[in-house]
Amino acid sequence: MKLTRSFYEQSTVDVAKQLLGKYLVRKHPDGDSIGRIVEAEAYIGPQDLACHAAKGRTKRTEVMFGPAGHAYVYFIYGMYNMLNLVTEAQDYPAAVLIRAVEPVRGVELMKQRRRSETLRNLASGPGKLCQAFDIGRSLNGADLCGKILYIEDRGEPAPRFHATERIGVTYAGKWKDKPFRFLVRGSEFISKR
Repeated sequence: MKLTRSFYEQSTVDVAKQLLGKYLVRKHPDGDSIGRIVEAEAYIGPQDLACHAAKGRTKRTEVMFGPAGHAYVYFIYGMYNMLNLVTEAQDYPAAVLIRAVEPVRGVELMKQRRRSETLRNLASGPGKLCQAFDIGRSLNGADLCGKILYIEDRGEPAPRFHATERIGVTYAGKWKDKPFRFLVRGSEFISKR
C-alpha cells in the first residue's frame, strides 16, 4: 500500500522512525528498483542548523517549503544526489533524508548502475542509494503519492531500531548531537556503524 500525503504531514521525527521497514519504490523504463528502508535522518525546520532551511528560502530549498509528500533531491560534493522526503506543513521546511536501504528488487540493475557486485555496497549510503535507484535532480519535487517514486507499507511489523546523532553535520552547533538518525537494529545495510 502506497503511503498517503497524511503520513508525510506528521512530525518529521515520527516520519523518520516510521519509514524504517517500509519500501522505497522507483519505477523506471529500465526496470523497477525496490529497497527496504533501514536508515533515515530527520531535518527539522529553519531552527535546525543542520537543515538546509537554516539558511533561508532559496531556489535550492524551495521544495522543502512546499507541501509534504514530495521529493527534495539535491546535489552535494559535486558528485552525489541525496533523496529527502518533505514532511510536516507547507511553509515549514522539514524533511527526512533516506540514508540507506536493503536492496529487494532490481538488484542486477542496481549492480550495473553502481558498478559493484557487492550487495551491501549497492545502497548503504545516501549517494549510493540515489545512484543505484537512478534518482537524480529530475526527480526534485516529484510527488511521492505519484507513480514514479514512492514509499510502500507492506504491512510488516515495525522493526526494532535505535537512534544516534546525525552524520556529517559537525558545523551545526548543538544540533549536531541531536539523536535524529534512526537505524534498523542489526541491519548490515546501514551506511556507517
